Amino acid sequence: MVFTRLQVIRCKAAVAWEFNQPLVIEEVEVAPPQEKEIRIKIVATGVCQSDLYFLSKCSNQTAFPVVFGHEAAGVVESIGPGVTEFQPGDTVIPLFMPQCRECRLCKSPKTNLCVNGCPFERSRISCRGRKLLQFLGTSSFSEFTVVKEMSVAKIDPAAPLDRVCLIGCAICTGYGAAVNTAKVEAGSSCAVFGLGAVGLAAVMGCKAAGASRIIAIDINPDKFEKAKVLGATDVVNPNDHSRPIQQLLQEMTGGGVDFSFECIGNVEVMRSALESCAPGWGVSVIAGWTDMENFSAPPIHLMTGRKWTGTLFGGEKWISASEPAASGVTYLDRKLMVDEFITHNLRLEQINEAVELMKNSRIRAVLSVSPQ
Repeated sequence: MVFTRLQVIRCKAAVAWEFNQPLVIEEVEVAPPQEKEIRIKIVATGVCQSDLYFLSKCSNQTAFPVVFGHEAAGVVESIGPGVTEFQPGDTVIPLFMPQCRECRLCKSPKTNLCVNGCPFERSRISCRGRKLLQFLGTSSFSEFTVVKEMSVAKIDPAAPLDRVCLIGCAICTGYGAAVNTAKVEAGSSCAVFGLGAVGLAAVMGCKAAGASRIIAIDINPDKFEKAKVLGATDVVNPNDHSRPIQQLLQEMTGGGVDFSFECIGNVEVMRSALESCAPGWGVSVIAGWTDMENFSAPPIHLMTGRKWTGTLFGGEKWISASEPAASGVTYLDRKLMVDEFITHNLRLEQINEAVELMKNSRIRAVLSVSPQ
């Protein structure tokens, strides 16, 4: 493929034309980057449950047609006017959590949120004469995509992009939930509800923080061995027990765990995770995404000292313009486990197979999008 910075690139992308319908591999046109924008050749992308959520669960009919995908890694192809921190050839991770560095949230060390984040917006990608929406500012189910400079982070060029792409969502979300949001303490007890990629990353984060007991919970026992590899000391299938899981955990720990993590996006499980915490000091973190239902709990659970909080992309300044590069180094030093999360390696053309794998509770499929 031959192109210059000012050319429109014709390439392949997986387009979601309608809600809850198979994605279609199409030839799309990707316009050149504009002011403060970067065009990236996507090398690899993970298929995340959040992609599936907006494709087949959250029936926002105005969010189509769209190119999904937000957990990726690639190479800068060209830069628009005003871009100062990146050059063509840089290896990068697009960030679904931007860092404009100017808004009130970005200026605060207390959060990694930015007011400029948007689930769906107009993209530089067109197909059949129609502008396609961009998902979370990234749209990585495309061989090329254009993102804002504030939504890109450099990655160590030695890190394999078909592995460290997972740093762009799942691993930072779960690991950061443990080490940043909950601030898991050495010697503590933890319970992780849901052993998808986010939950397994939370297990890894709990271990890194020095937790002495990490209870991994899922209704799919096929995930237990991987949870043990990442640090789980106990595994529990709620379907194997007649009493509620929170009661079982209270019995197992003499009154409740110090920290719990809901990594599914299920409001009933959120309450169970809260109630599994010890009164007085227990902290329960919501890391699973949903916006279709409300959660509730008796106020006495909080009045007696439990804390209920949430996290998005790992909380605080876990992810920023420099953090993925540091994470890439950590991966190369084998202090951060990433390979263990990947269960399937597929091509972009196999996107619908990857979607079905995720629907059937596989941990993480990584798509090869473009050669590096």
